Amino acid sequence: MAGFDEAVERFLNHVRVSRTGSSDTEDAYRRDIERFVGYLEDEKIKSFEKVDKTVISDYVLKLRSGDFGNKPLSNASYARNLSSLRSFYRYLNRYEGIENNPVRQFKGSAPRRKLPEFLTFDQMETLLNSFDLTKPADIRDRCIIEVMYACGLRVSECASLQVSKIRLPERYLSVVGKESKERMVPFYNRCAKLIELYLKEARPVFQKERTDNLFLNQKGKPLTARSIQNICEKRALAAGLTIHVHPHMIRHSFATHLLDNGADLRVVQELLGHENLSTTQIYTHVTSDRLRAAVDKAHPHAKKA
Repeated sequence: MAGFDEAVERFLNHVRVSRTGSSDTEDAYRRDIERFVGYLEDEKIKSFEKVDKTVISDYVLKLRSGDFGNKPLSNASYARNLSSLRSFYRYLNRYEGIENNPVRQFKGSAPRRKLPEFLTFDQMETLLNSFDLTKPADIRDRCIIEVMYACGLRVSECASLQVSKIRLPERYLSVVGKESKERMVPFYNRCAKLIELYLKEARPVFQKERTDNLFLNQKGKPLTARSIQNICEKRALAAGLTIHVHPHMIRHSFATHLLDNGADLRVVQELLGHENLSTTQIYTHVTSDRLRAAVDKAHPHAKKA
């Protein structure tokens, strides 16, 4: 329905220009809202003004049960769908002249937070030491993974890194994270030497035109987040790792290894660019769970009733 479709596109454009979230976030909004619009069309509801609490209640019930959509939703997916609808109706109220907000009273089930997956230090070293640093592509790919591990970057932050934002003598870089917030992150000497090698030996091979982006593909264009994800998967497989390695796992490894070695939680929070300390605290659960597992396995009294 044209009116629905146009409002959805305006909402997505609003999300695009007012946030710095990843394309994955925007895609999730699109899927969730287009699913909702599809339901309204099936129910012959022709205006967002006609949506009331009963409509939303029926929609979320059918969504959770799988009666509408491909399959029943998990608690996490259900909560995300409600969050998308709340954001959408806030937009409609503020910018589209819609007065009602039937989603306001609905609360999502609090999803059980998954502990982050990470690589052990030995696994990380196995991955980093698997590259042939006489080959430009290997230099670039090793540099990508080393920089993410050294600085705890999100994949979107790594993809958007600028040469002009890197200070090799001082060993730090500036990165723009969520909500357009810029932060400075230091890195260790080995990482500095690798970036220097990449800038000298590999990046000129890929560069076809003037650009400030650090990491480039074979055509000289900036690497996308998806390309970096593919590099992580491919290189981990080539290194003989038997787990699925993705960029966020490398970020998790950065945080976990820092805390394992005595870093202050608030320092790690700042390095990761987390707004709230509670987001960072999940890494302390990783560390404590691993310590507990080690005690349960090795302590002679642990196996006694």
